[in-house]
Amino acid sequence: MHIHILGICGSFMGGIAVLAKQAGHKVTGCDANIYPPMSTQLEEQDIALTEGFSADQVKLKPDVFVIGNVVTRGNLLVEEILNRGLPFISGSQWLAENMLREKWVLAVAGTHGKTTTASMLAWILEHAGLKPGFLIGGVPENFGISARLSDKEFFVIEADEYDTAFFDKRSKFLHYRSHTTVLNNLEFDHADIFPDLAAIETQFHHLVRTLSANGLIIANGRDTNIRRVLQRGCWTPVEFFGVEEGWQAKGADGSFVISDKGKIMGTLKWGLLGEHNRMNALAALLAARHTGVPVDNGIAALGEFSCVKRRMEVRGVVNGITVYDDFAHHPTAIRATLEGLRDKVNSARIIAVLEPRSNTMKMGVMKVALAESLTDADQVYCYTANLSWDAKAALKPLGGRAHTFDDLQQLLHAIVNSTGPGDHVLIMSNGDFGGIHEKLLAILRLRP
Repeated sequence: MHIHILGICGSFMGGIAVLAKQAGHKVTGCDANIYPPMSTQLEEQDIALTEGFSADQVKLKPDVFVIGNVVTRGNLLVEEILNRGLPFISGSQWLAENMLREKWVLAVAGTHGKTTTASMLAWILEHAGLKPGFLIGGVPENFGISARLSDKEFFVIEADEYDTAFFDKRSKFLHYRSHTTVLNNLEFDHADIFPDLAAIETQFHHLVRTLSANGLIIANGRDTNIRRVLQRGCWTPVEFFGVEEGWQAKGADGSFVISDKGKIMGTLKWGLLGEHNRMNALAALLAARHTGVPVDNGIAALGEFSCVKRRMEVRGVVNGITVYDDFAHHPTAIRATLEGLRDKVNSARIIAVLEPRSNTMKMGVMKVALAESLTDADQVYCYTANLSWDAKAALKPLGGRAHTFDDLQQLLHAIVNSTGPGDHVLIMSNGDFGGIHEKLLAILRLRP
């Protein structure tokens, strides 16, 4: 089968491209913006990319066009497909029908931590010799690729609540029919498609309604929104983590004890930061245990876990200045990331560099929570290009610590002028941020 993927450089659609290629399909694709790490991954798979959505791509004559949710009506290629009556399908539906039908699907859902938790889970299964297939919205360093096909039973997927396509407004995760389902957390996000938190909860409720009675839900017991979703109706056994009546992780970064209803199950020693990652670890351990992997084996695997690219990834150290890249773009994730880094570096200076790039952030929905989420930073630099709201006013509670720029070069030079040996520069964005990481490192290398 020849599939042509619209929006191929998104983490999800790019993962589908890799899986389809590994399955022996002919894969081509197009996107408006082509940049690493996904573009590099696709090129390594010898997948042909076209920049832009020109209508003449219909001349490729694929068996079906697989359309990502970033593509809308008015798109030149979409309009040509519709006008000619050519076959098309969403990425989630194509994946479910062609890859997941015979699999034990382990789905990781939630507002935060999906990529990291799914990566942990896939690694635990790999470490146990189960060789899972997976599709993850990032590149786990233990694997070096975001998606992999396997002839084995298990398939781990990052289960996004975002809508499926312009012609299918259900959340993506409704297509996967998971047997093991992680509900990591739930709060308001994706303001471009959901009017409020209740609308997102309804999608999670729809997910729960599709799960089998012989499966398992692994749920964050601390999250009142998750609890409320389950109270609307649940026909699947539930195991809670993060609470006294369930599984807990007690300790600090570097080493913590894992217990079940007070019974110690083992101690995990690793290099990840923050309470959020300890919660992610609990979810992954419980999901793996559902497949038959003993908890002590899972703990041993996580001791060798190397996290995910763009999750507190050190991009370089120059003259004692450490530059990190992180995907955080929601105030809750920003706060958790900064708290984890603060615990690691103690009193060393943290310079937070933020690009509010997600649709929710660009709309200004979360602006009132932004300043508070950045309180652990000593200095804050915010890139304000393309924002429809006043970031300077939103960050006013931070006083002289906050600086806003709508010019990337001016932003870069301001950061350089404010840093010195021992500082930690944390760059947060869900995009490529104009290549700021390498540009900053290059300038720092040239500085006396």
